[in-house]
Amino acid sequence: MSKFCKLKDISSQIASGITPSRTNSKYWENGTIPWLKTEQLNEYEIYETSEHITQFALEETSIKIFPVNTLSIAMYGEGRTRGNVAILKTPMTTNQACCNIVVDEKKAHYKFVYYFLKTQYFQLRSLSSGVRKNLNSNDIKEFEVRLPKNLSEQQQIASVLSALDAKIELNNRINAELEAMAKTLYDYWFVQFDFPDANGKPYKSSGGCMVWNEQLKREIPEGWKVEKLSEIATTGSGGTPLSTKKEFYENGNIPWINSGEVNMPFIVSTKNYITQKGLENSSAKMFKRGTILMAMYGATAGKVSFMDIEACTNQAICAINPKEDCYRIYTKLVLEDLYKYLINLSSGSARDNLSQDKIRELKFVIPSKILIQKFDEIVQPSMDKILINLKENQHLATLRDWLLPMLMNGQVTVRQAHGNAVAEAEKMIYQEEEMVEVAAETRENYKAKNRNS
Repeated sequence: MSKFCKLKDISSQIASGITPSRTNSKYWENGTIPWLKTEQLNEYEIYETSEHITQFALEETSIKIFPVNTLSIAMYGEGRTRGNVAILKTPMTTNQACCNIVVDEKKAHYKFVYYFLKTQYFQLRSLSSGVRKNLNSNDIKEFEVRLPKNLSEQQQIASVLSALDAKIELNNRINAELEAMAKTLYDYWFVQFDFPDANGKPYKSSGGCMVWNEQLKREIPEGWKVEKLSEIATTGSGGTPLSTKKEFYENGNIPWINSGEVNMPFIVSTKNYITQKGLENSSAKMFKRGTILMAMYGATAGKVSFMDIEACTNQAICAINPKEDCYRIYTKLVLEDLYKYLINLSSGSARDNLSQDKIRELKFVIPSKILIQKFDEIVQPSMDKILINLKENQHLATLRDWLLPMLMNGQVTVRQAHGNAVAEAEKMIYQEEEMVEVAAETRENYKAKNRNS
């Protein structure tokens, strides 16, 4: 049996935050108290924030700290932000665009309420009012939640769904650590030039010969070359089929990537598809799996992504394919390292366009092929694992999103839902959490070893 309750009736507190004055440096400088914005509310659980306020701000303003397990709903935000919900996993403050709900643990299970609200995304957005279509905390207080009367049943349903989310989150943590390890190695070898010399010692720190390069206006290791991107890779761009032609899009099965998607470092799927007719009647062209993509226009200009599917792109993307596979990861990391330079390279406004010609003229330091091959051998397994985890996350998210409404309306029982996929997710979590810790320790040890060499 289920019952309907208003959020205000199962909560001990529902309130929004505030933004302390940006003009008062005492509120922000060297702040240690997490301060949350709505842009993070697309996450499952939030442990840290990008900004922090000071104890002085806490004491001098009406801002409040919300406790662990508070649910936070985005009331404002363009695009899909408004209506997103997340769980706060550390005490934190928020801005005024977050509606924060402290669920009374005697009346409801906070994770069940979280998952119920996830099923109500469009219903929450429909509460929007005003020119900007913002939500308000009073409407959220009155919003009805359907609860199983038994708290233990709520907890069981939440545990099935959270097992899947926990595995997705763990995969994300593993991927972040694997990316960090690859970038650490790249930095030591190809930025600081402390790759292993013939004796296994850090090259530059051990007195390896460095020579002045006039093109780059800096020293590089003896024997290394400088070449344009066009000399080590081929480039191309895509196109957009006419949006007015339904036959170019309807029931399309050819992945088509736009520049906004290049904000992610790896692409294993796309939201958009075109038809064979759309491909044939536009300048869109297919690029092979393993192509490196760089956004040339818009907010993502200069961002780089690795494409793990065969797909076509729009005209706002430069597709880059190294002539030799062993240069693929190295090329991606160099281009990521050039991000700030590429933004400055864009002429005119702060977010003006790059061009394929400008990208082709970029100068690369080219180490010996033996060193590149050695780097590729070390880093490639990490890249492979990242891609496997991303594909697994897609599968788990699809399963979770299918189970979510079914569990909420009783079409599927907890016993039925707790099948192989959920059980496997739970089984793997402990083992892979250890893997994250070992990876982090290995990276720190590597950095310490290089500092002491």
